[in-house]
Amino acid sequence: MNNNAKCLWLMLCLMLPSGIVLAGSELIQSGYQIQIVMPGEPSFTQPFEVDRAGRLQLPEVGAVPVAELDEVQMAQAVTQALSLAYRDLSGLKVYVAAERIRIQVMGYVQTPGEITMEVDAGVQIALQQAGGLRPGAQLDRMQLRRAGEQQVFDYKQYLDSGDLNALPKLKSLDTIFVPASSKIGNVATVFDPVALNDKGDAAETRTAIKVFGEVFKPGSFSFRQNASLVDMLMRAGGVTRYASVEQVRVIIDGQPMLFNLTQYLDTGNEALMPQLQPGTTIFVPKQQEEIKAGANTVYVMGEVFKPGAYEGHNDAGFLDVLANAGGPTRFAETRQIRVIRQGGDIEAFDLLAYTEGINANLPQIAAGDAIFVPEKTDLNEKSWTKVAPNRAVQVMGEVNRPGRFEWSDEMSLMDLLAHAGGPKRNADTANIQIVIALEDGKTDTVRFNLNHFLSGKMVREQLPAIAAGSLVMVPELPDDPSDNKSQWVRQASDDSIYVFGQVGAPGRYRFDPEMHFLDILAAADGPNGNADISNVRISHRNGKRAKISKLDLGLYFETGDENLLPNVIPGDSIYIPEKDRPWLAESKESTVRVLGAVGKPGRYRFNDDMTLLDLLAEAGGINDNSYPEKITVVNLSCCRDQARSFDLLAFSQTGNFAMLPVLRAGDTVYVPSEKDSDWFKARQGLEDIFRVVSISALLGFI
Repeated sequence: MNNNAKCLWLMLCLMLPSGIVLAGSELIQSGYQIQIVMPGEPSFTQPFEVDRAGRLQLPEVGAVPVAELDEVQMAQAVTQALSLAYRDLSGLKVYVAAERIRIQVMGYVQTPGEITMEVDAGVQIALQQAGGLRPGAQLDRMQLRRAGEQQVFDYKQYLDSGDLNALPKLKSLDTIFVPASSKIGNVATVFDPVALNDKGDAAETRTAIKVFGEVFKPGSFSFRQNASLVDMLMRAGGVTRYASVEQVRVIIDGQPMLFNLTQYLDTGNEALMPQLQPGTTIFVPKQQEEIKAGANTVYVMGEVFKPGAYEGHNDAGFLDVLANAGGPTRFAETRQIRVIRQGGDIEAFDLLAYTEGINANLPQIAAGDAIFVPEKTDLNEKSWTKVAPNRAVQVMGEVNRPGRFEWSDEMSLMDLLAHAGGPKRNADTANIQIVIALEDGKTDTVRFNLNHFLSGKMVREQLPAIAAGSLVMVPELPDDPSDNKSQWVRQASDDSIYVFGQVGAPGRYRFDPEMHFLDILAAADGPNGNADISNVRISHRNGKRAKISKLDLGLYFETGDENLLPNVIPGDSIYIPEKDRPWLAESKESTVRVLGAVGKPGRYRFNDDMTLLDLLAEAGGINDNSYPEKITVVNLSCCRDQARSFDLLAFSQTGNFAMLPVLRAGDTVYVPSEKDSDWFKARQGLEDIFRVVSISALLGFI
């Protein structure tokens, strides 16, 4: 590398942002995978792929166009976009992780669509990733479509010779289209030789013997001379157990006839066997069971051991008919038995309640009635349609088994929550919502605090009334706002307490209204080192208009007086200001100004318990070049201002506190410099006189 090239390279490196990796000069294409390394940001761990529009979709900043840029330009574009949302980019690295291209494979392939592959991969790799060619694909007329232009190439030539030059080179956003051969016709069909054999072996439809119905392998079979009907049934796999072999239907030369296979097997009479002709049709019907009907017939259906129709008598009751059907199975839902009257009316009956003595009336059974015993709903059943909405309660939210549950009036809310597996660890049990359907089609929402019930503040009779059709929603406690502030939208503002200012984790918090002020402050990680705990502000928004209260938290920690702590409820805001606030945030009447030769001149809060010594100590003390004998205190009075001098050196020698001047809010303290003292001025004058005399003497000597 010559000197000019080295200088150009150095200038380019100086122009690059910190952390960018310079590698190669290939232009970025759609499908490239770009790696962005940003320490401390987990959303940048995986590579980002350039989409079809040539953009990178980045967190917080959105789409960044990078197509047709080299790697250096791409890195600069990404860095500039990220700088709008991230402050610290010192460890940023942007580079091409993998050179890949986007290709669309359409037409007669197994899985047409868009694929991503290596930049040097060819047509054969694209077809392989698309699942391969379908039977019937035309290999010699494949098309490559690029930017509105079309190129036809012969894939068969490549398969015959292995010559890669017969295949076009692929670029990103190309489309490969595989046409279907014109020889396969207009209907796409999947040919299964096994399935074709199962359907028979007939090649000529007009002479084939057709066998269907209750046989194992229905189909069309080739006609054979001297083949009997039994032979044809055997070629069809034989009859099933449901076949009505006494009513086999046979059509020979357009003439239908019945064949009784049972009679033939019982007698062996060959005269009963019909003589088959080409084109014969054989149908084996399904055997029909005898349908019982009568003046005293009662029908029992569903989950019983022997469902069916039973002939009863006038003295037979509900339990007699049910016992005659074998009784309910272990899968039966005995709480929801239905009696269907002959006239169409439906009567519900709870057999379980009857066995427990809750219901003492059995339904009356008459001729023509039907008893239906439904199947018990399985909690693991994915389909909830087995429970009708008018007899189910929905439980949603933070419970272990949310879903629809069958409801009974003797159940309570506690039974329902227990049936749903109980609340999860992150459930907001103080704000359970119950939506009850009203008769006019509207709904009423009731809030329930489960914590009150568990702590004994409520009795069981005070639990909300639940009815079939209700909805129970157990909300989730909001996430830690320091981890994910986007979760705040799931929390209503009326249920939130806002904590701002100098705390460890400011944000929105949901709390029980009975929680203590210190609980809220502790959840926000408490005041930090810059917090002014003596000037806490609380905004109460629960009334018609806002009300501001002040809290001296430092005084509370000194006295332990609980009356100092305010009562905070959801909707209120807590603000803890910073110690060193700007001066404009404090009025001049509420502060004391310290000026002159002190360590930290400025404005300071002052109360009646402080003295001039406390104020000077808070201001960093006096400097080494100060003049402590002439400290000036300017008092702000009602009529006029007045100034007093204070000798700090004399006070330190005597310790007489009566010498300390009285300070009030609004006063000014000035500590003069040593240059302002009379001795310094006199010494400066003598030095000037000596300097003049010395110069005069020197001039006279010369």
